[in-house]
Amino acid sequence: MVKTKAVMIGAGLSNMAAAVYLIQEGHWQGDHITFYGADMHGANDGGSTSQFSDEYWNKSHPLSNQTGYVARGGRMLNYRTYVDLMDLLDRVPSATEDGMTAAEDTRDFDAHHRTFDKARLLEGGKGIIDGGKMGLNNKDRVLLSKLVLMPDDEETKLDNVSIAEYFKDSPHIFQSNFWFMWETTFAFRIQSSAQELRRYMHQMIYEFTQIEHLVGVNRTRYNQFESLMLPLINYLKGEGVTFLDNRIVTDWDFADSALQDEITVTGIHVKNVATDAEDDIAIDDDTAVFFTNGSITDSATMGDYDTPARENMEYGISAALWKKATERFYNLGTPDKFFNDRKNSEWVSYTLTTKNHLLLNEITRITTQIPGNALNSFLSTTPITPLGQKDVNTSIVVHHQPHFTTQQPNESVIWGYFLYPRRTGEFVHKQYIKMTGKEMAQELIGQLSKVDPGPDNIKHHEAEILDSIVNNVPVYMPYASALFNNRAKADRPKVIPDHSTNLAFTGEFVDQPYQMIFTEQSATRSGEIAAYHFAGVSMDKLVKTPRYDKDPKTLARATKKMFS
Repeated sequence: MVKTKAVMIGAGLSNMAAAVYLIQEGHWQGDHITFYGADMHGANDGGSTSQFSDEYWNKSHPLSNQTGYVARGGRMLNYRTYVDLMDLLDRVPSATEDGMTAAEDTRDFDAHHRTFDKARLLEGGKGIIDGGKMGLNNKDRVLLSKLVLMPDDEETKLDNVSIAEYFKDSPHIFQSNFWFMWETTFAFRIQSSAQELRRYMHQMIYEFTQIEHLVGVNRTRYNQFESLMLPLINYLKGEGVTFLDNRIVTDWDFADSALQDEITVTGIHVKNVATDAEDDIAIDDDTAVFFTNGSITDSATMGDYDTPARENMEYGISAALWKKATERFYNLGTPDKFFNDRKNSEWVSYTLTTKNHLLLNEITRITTQIPGNALNSFLSTTPITPLGQKDVNTSIVVHHQPHFTTQQPNESVIWGYFLYPRRTGEFVHKQYIKMTGKEMAQELIGQLSKVDPGPDNIKHHEAEILDSIVNNVPVYMPYASALFNNRAKADRPKVIPDHSTNLAFTGEFVDQPYQMIFTEQSATRSGEIAAYHFAGVSMDKLVKTPRYDKDPKTLARATKKMFS
């Protein structure tokens, strides 16, 4: 099974990680590795709006306003659990800080900018909520404890069980501070997989004791493209790795076999979306294929200050290729579980750029915290769910400034999202998905006005704030939470499927023992496993994963927190 060359389908974090490990641990030549990517951003993105406007997925929706910045999303880091990611970043130089690795850069920044969220939850009429009070009752505690205590080999008991179904005897939990913080920190929904919630409760159990302040959260110096992806791209290009942008792999060629489960890729069909040219690429016996089989940013579309993001109904391009493989082989999972039910996975984010710091300073005043410390979630004051319950309207992240290396000193960048884009705004009476960037800014100002302690309410400065906005870019992502969709364990393929001779699956839609998804940790580890397999490196060299769920002291602290 040992190979000497690689084709990478997808240019996200997992395949970047695989390439680094192939070169450094497998001692491969960089010019033996070729990437085919629709874009170079992956899910860990960030850049000027004009850069994204030129990418294939937004060309059919041209923007009149291409100023300002955009990040479709951003994920929080955690050194204690993201051990494979930090190992990877220690192997490549920072893209912005001389003499530091990318890991040293992040640790240095984080050491000087510790996270301590003072306003994790806010509600109209109450202001800042004391999130340290979990608000759980005894039924909630019993059911959560069962999740934490469930051993790994019994995980299939939660096959196709949603979080709502798991807590059907105690729906009270969905009105607790615990749930409001958990759903907005990690993007769970009540329809999401209870199996995945169990993994989070295992791997992030120590975070349970400090979730109201997010003190275990670590952040990068700049946006995740410049601080995470660009160091990897720069390193790999320096090693001679080939990157082919604007490329979509549309189909496979597989070897015929007497046994229908023997998987050998013999060719791939590649479309250049910039020219519409199509190529057939042969895969020889010395080549391994690393395939990222799903992306949460597939089929995303952007709007601008005066334009809502239009829906792109295209089935995710990476999932479409995954689906073609499952049509031939029976042990590669079920893509439709994740990509055929948008109502359970879609959300809208927005990136707001201002030409002065008025809005930033107003948020700082209202939340009592400086930029870089916050994930602020605004609770509704009236029921907004189908079950007639309160929930979160929107959440914002106020980054440490600057968030982009090219950002001007007078500019501020703020990011936010609506987890349920089909709900209707309280201040702009239309669905979030149909709002322009301006309307989303007005909705945010309205939410801030409900929790403003005064005496000079932010609403009095709405016109001045709107005048300060350079652009506010809505991004509709139909698959943003797809990796949480309700599923069975077998609905995701293994990194190395049984009987595969040259095909590995990488990213967030593969199943790995213990690992939770929607993290740079699981993405990196999948690439590491695949690289070691095809380079003939012993799996004993994999970074050791800590098991806080088996630590008595951590469990004792979590139990105490449940009763707060």
